[in-house]
Amino acid sequence: MGTTAGGQVTDLGKGRPMIGQTVFASSRSVPFTTRLSASRAANHAIDVMQVNARVPAVSRITQWLAGQATALDDGVALVNGLCAALCEQGMPLWRVSVIAPTIDPSIHSVRLEWRRDGGASLITASHDDAGVAGPAEHPAQSLVRNGRVFARWRLHDDMDRITTIPALHQLRADGGTDFVQHIIWFAPGTALKGVSVSFATDVNEGFSANNLAVLAEVIPTLGLAICKLGLSRTLQETLAVYLGKATGARVLEGHIRRGEGQTVSAAILIADFRAFTALTERENPVTVVGWLNEHLDAVGEPVGRHSGEILKFTGDGFLAIFPVPDHGSGCCVTCAGALDAAMQAQAANRDLNARRRARGLPGLDVDLALHFGEVVYGNVGTNRRLDFTVIGRAVNEASRIEELCDETGRSLLASDSFAQRCSRKLEPVGRFTLRGLQREQQIWTTTREEASRATDAVPRQHTNSNRICD
Repeated sequence: MGTTAGGQVTDLGKGRPMIGQTVFASSRSVPFTTRLSASRAANHAIDVMQVNARVPAVSRITQWLAGQATALDDGVALVNGLCAALCEQGMPLWRVSVIAPTIDPSIHSVRLEWRRDGGASLITASHDDAGVAGPAEHPAQSLVRNGRVFARWRLHDDMDRITTIPALHQLRADGGTDFVQHIIWFAPGTALKGVSVSFATDVNEGFSANNLAVLAEVIPTLGLAICKLGLSRTLQETLAVYLGKATGARVLEGHIRRGEGQTVSAAILIADFRAFTALTERENPVTVVGWLNEHLDAVGEPVGRHSGEILKFTGDGFLAIFPVPDHGSGCCVTCAGALDAAMQAQAANRDLNARRRARGLPGLDVDLALHFGEVVYGNVGTNRRLDFTVIGRAVNEASRIEELCDETGRSLLASDSFAQRCSRKLEPVGRFTLRGLQREQQIWTTTREEASRATDAVPRQHTNSNRICD
């Protein structure tokens, strides 16, 4: 089967339609009155008079789409509302699917799936899961591979099992009679290259010419709405991944000027993996980075679970804070949660090391330091390259306390100011003068009893039972 410049079907087979009368539109011809730029121009091979014959109801749908995308960031509500409006206009929708890529280290793509009997739902796929867009021979992949942006398949029981795209056989088996696939390309420059939108019906006569015209009328506005939702989600998730959720939210709120910040009280956690440099000299650097990521996962996960936030990775460790809303001098649940996070991080890292060493691989031990104090939380850097982090004396002191782990032979140390606010039992290690500071301070560590409870990942309610607090 071929396609003429005007989008008409030409039969190159045995005098009968292939795979259920397939109609393609190529990006090489542009039937719309306004030509879009470059090779991404959309061309839906539908009668121009029908496409341009706007009815008030369709105009209201496109206006609603634009307003929904402007006001909200809810893809499920967007697809539910669109499908409901189309059904109200007599569109025999059965299934609708919107598939879009993401820029996310964990999620490869998202799919908004609508069913007539169940509404819309959001499905995500990891980078290791190629199934979100269906099998490799999904109609969308077929269009992209052939440089096309539109296709229609009439589904019949006698479709050729060898030449027909497998997903279409499944649609037919489920009761589908007609399937329409659109590809909407976005502006180049990001991994958000475009979106796949498909519509299916189960009525015997399939989609009418008017149905196809209405869908073509809606598609450009739907594409803009999905593009806006994708960019908004990408902005939020990318900032959360690289800066932390709370810090990313502050940037989006407009806290972006150099020197802008606020003084906050916080528990501070410094993590540093021991003998990492020596390991990089013995092993393949790329392999070592993979191992480091495994350990950062193990040690970092409890931080987020206990309401902390990793602000900076330091090559072979990280800096995290647990903001304390109550500035009083008594015990606080936040500090107890920070201690729980540190102990659970140790336990998780020990388990990971045991599994790695059982496979004959080297382990990475971690040193942790806890401190409490006031820090400046805000923007530091050059005029055009900023870092949203914490600075101040308390951060420096926490780093100096971590350096004592080697000297004391302890892998978890806490400052006196942290111990005074932690409602958990700690035991003294000794008095030390921190590098660069004049006065001595008491350094603490966990008791055997507390360390034995570290594997309990369920957050606990803390009471002011520590003798230091009393």
